[in-house]
Amino acid sequence: MPLNERDRIEILMMIGVGDRMRTQQEVCRLFHEMHPDREPVSQSTVSRIERKYRELGHVRDAPRQGRPKINENVQQDVILSALENPHCTVRQVSRDLNIGKSSVSNIFKKVKYHPYRVRLIHELAEDDFDRRTEFCEYMMDHNNQNNGFIANILFSDEATFFLNGHVNRQNTRYWSQENPHWMQEYHTQHPQKVNVWAGFLRSLNTMLILKKIHNIPGGQDDLLSRSSSG
Repeated sequence: MPLNERDRIEILMMIGVGDRMRTQQEVCRLFHEMHPDREPVSQSTVSRIERKYRELGHVRDAPRQGRPKINENVQQDVILSALENPHCTVRQVSRDLNIGKSSVSNIFKKVKYHPYRVRLIHELAEDDFDRRTEFCEYMMDHNNQNNGFIANILFSDEATFFLNGHVNRQNTRYWSQENPHWMQEYHTQHPQKVNVWAGFLRSLNTMLILKKIHNIPGGQDDLLSRSSSG
C-alpha cells in the first residue's frame, strides 16, 4: 500500500531533529512496530522522504501529468448537446463547450453513441409502386424464356456531385445509441451537378465510364474511358 501524506509526515517525526535523530534502520523498525498490519517501509523510502522534505519543504505528491479527467457535468453537457441537436458534429460540440475534440469523441464512445449516416432515398410518385411490380414480373418472365437474358443486361452505378450545397452523406451524421433509420427525400429541381456513371455489360465484357454535366452552361457528356477484357 503506498504511503499517503500523513504517513510521510509521521516518518519525518520519527526521524527527529538535532541530536535526537534516529537512523533510517531505526525509523523502519519503529514504523513497523506502530503499523504491524501494513507492509514494512524500506530504508530507501525513508531516505527519499527525508531528501524531499529538505529540498522542497514538504512531502506532498507532485501534480500528475496528462489531461485532467472529464467531470460528470461536462459529460452531461455533451450528451445534452447530442439530444438537443442529433446532427451536431464533434467539432461543433467541442467549440461550444470549450473542450477537446478527442474528449467529445471519448464521451460519445463511452455512452455508446454512434454517428449514423443519412440514407438518401428517391422520392416516389403514387404510381411508382405499380411500376416496380410490373418490372419484376417482366424480368422474371424474360429470364424464364431466355437463360442468357441476364448476360445482356447493362449493370451500372453512378456518383453525383452537387454544386449547390446538397446533402453530403460523408459529412452528415445523426448521433444516437440506436439506429434512427434517418432518411431524406431529395427532389430533382434541376440543380447544377456532375454525374459520373459506369456500366458493365457481361455479354461483351466491356465497361464504360461516362461523365455527364447537368444545367451548367457549356456542359456536355464526355466518355472518360472504355475497357474490355477476355
